[in-house]
Amino acid sequence: MRVLYTCIFRVAVPFILLRLWWRGRRQPAYRQRLRERLGRVPTRLSRAPLLWVHSVSVGETLAAVPVIAQLAARHPDWQWLVTTSTPTGSERVREALQPVLGGRLLHYYLPYDLPECLVPFLQALRPSMLVIVETELWPNLLHLCRKRKIPTLLANARLSEKSARGYGKFVKLTASMLANLDRVVAQYDVDAQRFVDLGLPPQRVVASGNIKFDLSIDLGLASEAQALAHQWRGSSGRKIWLAASTHAGEDEIILDAYRELVKTFEDLLLVLVPRHPQRFDRVAQLCQERGFRVARRSEGLGLSPRDQILLGDTMGELLRFFGACDIAFVGGSLVPVGGHNMIEPAAWGVPVITGPFLHNFATVGQLLTDAGGMVVVKDAEGLVLQLREWLEKDQQRITAGQCGRVVAQENSGALQRLLNEIEGLQSGLQKQ
Repeated sequence: MRVLYTCIFRVAVPFILLRLWWRGRRQPAYRQRLRERLGRVPTRLSRAPLLWVHSVSVGETLAAVPVIAQLAARHPDWQWLVTTSTPTGSERVREALQPVLGGRLLHYYLPYDLPECLVPFLQALRPSMLVIVETELWPNLLHLCRKRKIPTLLANARLSEKSARGYGKFVKLTASMLANLDRVVAQYDVDAQRFVDLGLPPQRVVASGNIKFDLSIDLGLASEAQALAHQWRGSSGRKIWLAASTHAGEDEIILDAYRELVKTFEDLLLVLVPRHPQRFDRVAQLCQERGFRVARRSEGLGLSPRDQILLGDTMGELLRFFGACDIAFVGGSLVPVGGHNMIEPAAWGVPVITGPFLHNFATVGQLLTDAGGMVVVKDAEGLVLQLREWLEKDQQRITAGQCGRVVAQENSGALQRLLNEIEGLQSGLQKQ
């Protein structure tokens, strides 16, 4: 089955490269570093252990940062290879990990899942171990790691019911691929069971919780968020609604809701942060077409009391934005994307609103909803009703935020459990 998969992938590569070229019209970074995607990288000269972490894009990279930072502090002799698949993920690696790792960091795009791309990559870099963040499984990659005796660990692994059904359509390929994993550290029992149902040997999986609950908000970050909130509120003390990680189709719903709300809350500030950078200009245009006064964060000019919407068109600032707002809507949930990380606003004590499409964060969403820290709405009308209630009733809004913070605090600890699993697998390798 893997042979057939490989043949189909080879046929698809020209079309994949064409798609990268097409995306490169708006994001030139997609047209760069193509040699890395084909597995052509410089040979590593050092003989130090090389821990390889693959984090496909921004969310996975941000989740990997505390894991790498803590392990790097404990093991100064380790070198690090971090691969991503997107330019935005690549930017996060350089910004977040270069200051931590310095010369110990190697960063490339993950090669395509073909032997002719992966073999030269593995020969040049000689990784000691592969840690894949969340669920980014490639049959040839795992097969070649097993063949070369490179242990593999799937970290903070989640598997939604929808994804499990997709993998289940290719039973033989999925089972053989999972058999090549040495360890799966799943988020929750339901994720672990889905992996087992697909063919993973039960003794290789453990549920440890979601490492995103181990979010660290230090005094410096808290001070930055407080200063941002003071700047945005101005002398009127206006309330701030943050709509974060929105996708196409959601921005229109957000703007419809905002138009209705400003009839009552005239000075309400909407901070709108699209998920993908290539959409920044389009969303700015959409806001202007609706007749709103828009300021762009990237222009650095600050806000005037007349500005209604602040477009968050910068990268790496969303966490402090959550700390500066009164209410957070987390996107990818009013359209069938699966939702994004609602733990971050909860950790700040900010009440959360999402849409119903939450399969990527089903368990986290249920925990926050049951505790009263999050409300799920179906459409623009429901969004307006919930926002109006929290904007009018300060104590109810504050209480909801506190409930979310308690959930975030009570579910911490997964990071340490994951670190123990990684060190255990690495130490077993060193004894061999």
